Amino acid sequence: MQVIQYPGAAEWPALQQRPAQADNPQVEARVRQIFDDVRQRGDQALRDYAAELDGAALDNLRVTPQELAAAAAQVPAELQAAIRQARQNIEQFHAAQRESELRLETMPGVECWRRAVPVQRVGLYIPGGSAPLFSTLLMLGVPARLAGCPEIVLCTPPARDGSVNPVILFTAELLGIPTVVKAGGAQAVAALAGGTASVPAVDKIFGPGNRYVTAAKQLAALRGVAIDLPAGPSEVLVMADETANPAFVAADLLSQAEHGPDSQVVLLTNSVAVLDAVVAEVERQVAELPRAEVARLALRESRALLLRTPEEMLLFANQYAPEHLILAMARAEELAVGVTSAGSVFLGHLTPEAAGDYASGTNHTLPTNGYARSYSGVSLDSFVKKITFQRISAEGLRGLGPVVETLAEAEGLRAHARAVTLRLQAIGNY
Repeated sequence: MQVIQYPGAAEWPALQQRPAQADNPQVEARVRQIFDDVRQRGDQALRDYAAELDGAALDNLRVTPQELAAAAAQVPAELQAAIRQARQNIEQFHAAQRESELRLETMPGVECWRRAVPVQRVGLYIPGGSAPLFSTLLMLGVPARLAGCPEIVLCTPPARDGSVNPVILFTAELLGIPTVVKAGGAQAVAALAGGTASVPAVDKIFGPGNRYVTAAKQLAALRGVAIDLPAGPSEVLVMADETANPAFVAADLLSQAEHGPDSQVVLLTNSVAVLDAVVAEVERQVAELPRAEVARLALRESRALLLRTPEEMLLFANQYAPEHLILAMARAEELAVGVTSAGSVFLGHLTPEAAGDYASGTNHTLPTNGYARSYSGVSLDSFVKKITFQRISAEGLRGLGPVVETLAEAEGLRAHARAVTLRLQAIGNY
């Protein structure tokens, strides 16, 4: 990690930069080609990409009910129990996010209300392979079900033998998602965006992926299909004071560094002793990781900063706007009140970011790359639309109508005014 002691405020913007993500015209061009191919050839294009990219020869793109039902037998009982507990916690937290219908009179006879309506068709993209992200399926599938989305389509890449990871299938069965498609990469996103014989077109696409998947989601958004939020490499910022445990802090930093070489981790501390101990502990722990090489690449673009006060650390953190923010501080609760820009916050010495990744109940699909300044993470709201309604009585129109007429005339929109005037005449106002 890069160690910087007491940088001045003028240096902060450079220190808050994420690793450079070079635009790759070749990736964008390839994704556009895939979109066009899937639009023209549909299922056959998906089968061809499965053969080319996944090494799988597929006759049927849909996972059968028999495959779904058989998955549980291949998942260890201990893992099944852990998934069920995680689902329960996630469900409990997201169910509490339901809002009652807002209904009120803004003036006598003028009634307005707002109702949450589920997105009708959602697509969930879940990477597979050697690291099947069943945790992300929980994070997306649980709120989709709670929101009442009538149609949920899950796309995930097949293995070479044409199967889908049994943990993914077990989780899909647990959540009651019967439509599972053996398709990965940009081609899966293209199918969800435009539809094929086997893949229903959806209204909104959720889920992580590599740079091709990210580019595909961006292209889908340009073509009128909503996406969950801007995607990017994972990141964590840890604020640690003299009470922090260096081993805990190092483990938290490495839990994000091991995600990928373009991940970034940042340590802020006002203790020289903690700074030195954490840097040493990171070097000790990284050597023990199966993904040590990946983590070391991420650490090259990561930083440990010595600042003067907790308040200065909080100011830096809010400017950085991390995906994950850990407050390994004695005054964690007090400082948390001042957090204005973060995807998810973890308070105290016994709250690892990994808990939120898997099972505490909060969602782990969060804004990265500074988007936490303006975006929230995925929640129940991500799967609903808020539609407003209004109803005006004769009494209400008599009171509100002249106001609307005056405003419309002032803007030179005569037809707007006439729509009110004709109704006022009809109820005998004139």
